Amino acid sequence: MSYTRRHFIETLTATGAAALLSPLAQAIGTKHWPISSNQYAWITFYNRDKRNWNADLDASLAEYVKSGLTAYEPSFTTVEEVKKLGPLLQKYNLTMPSAYVGSVLHEPNEGKKSIETALAIAESAQPLGLKILVSNPSPLKWGGAELKNDAQLIEQAKNLAYLGKELRKRGITLAYHTHDIELRAGAREFHHMLQNTDPTEVGFCLDVHWVYRGAGNSQVALFDVVKMYGKRIVELHVRQSVNQIWAETFGEGDIDYPRLVRELSALKVKPLLVLEQCLEAQSPNTIKAVEAHQRDLVYAKKIFGGWF
Repeated sequence: MSYTRRHFIETLTATGAAALLSPLAQAIGTKHWPISSNQYAWITFYNRDKRNWNADLDASLAEYVKSGLTAYEPSFTTVEEVKKLGPLLQKYNLTMPSAYVGSVLHEPNEGKKSIETALAIAESAQPLGLKILVSNPSPLKWGGAELKNDAQLIEQAKNLAYLGKELRKRGITLAYHTHDIELRAGAREFHHMLQNTDPTEVGFCLDVHWVYRGAGNSQVALFDVVKMYGKRIVELHVRQSVNQIWAETFGEGDIDYPRLVRELSALKVKPLLVLEQCLEAQSPNTIKAVEAHQRDLVYAKKIFGGWF
């Protein structure tokens, strides 16, 4: 009886300790990944210079590594794209802890197709080091203002939960991502996805500036989101603005990133950090992509240095 009681207590202690870990920590243990960058940020710099990032991916990644980055978050739409990228990751000694895959989950038929595609991509990318699959269920129309109805939100949450469950079986963590539209109408889409999925199967990729902008440029809303869902954050997409316009480099500005670090550290959450310092039409135009990302890395290491 004494052994049984002691064994029971030890089991509870171990279970409790595991519960304190973020989904990312449970998925990849204690390994700390280097700072990564999403390809989309680079695409915006290339587009500004009237260049095509994907026209010669070999040459593009040769520039990428000049910035000092050693991890890369690509966006995939097909398994063929994964196969094309694999040899280039090896050539440039890049890790790929995460990848972005878009999805359409609010309609049954499209949802089934999206899930099949995402799982096929994940299985193909896993040998390349994939641990986190980031997905943003698409709006009804990109750039449009129409919002999903209740039936579509219920269908989307069901499909998101299923995708997360299937990815977890494969040893990959799903990270739910948003832009600004999900924060409209009382953030009903955003909250429904996180309130109706299992935290052990669906993590949260906090795209800091999209939440800030989607909530009307509100740090109050941003940090309330951290308070509500901080334990589910497995990845951060970081971007800064100055006077609500995206800056060329990650630095001081509208969002209090030191506070974000303090609040996540208090929660014992250390997500994968992904730079996504994108450009928009009103952004300054003073430096090129490589130098901008070199500066991003310096500031990110200063702010998030204790995580690495």
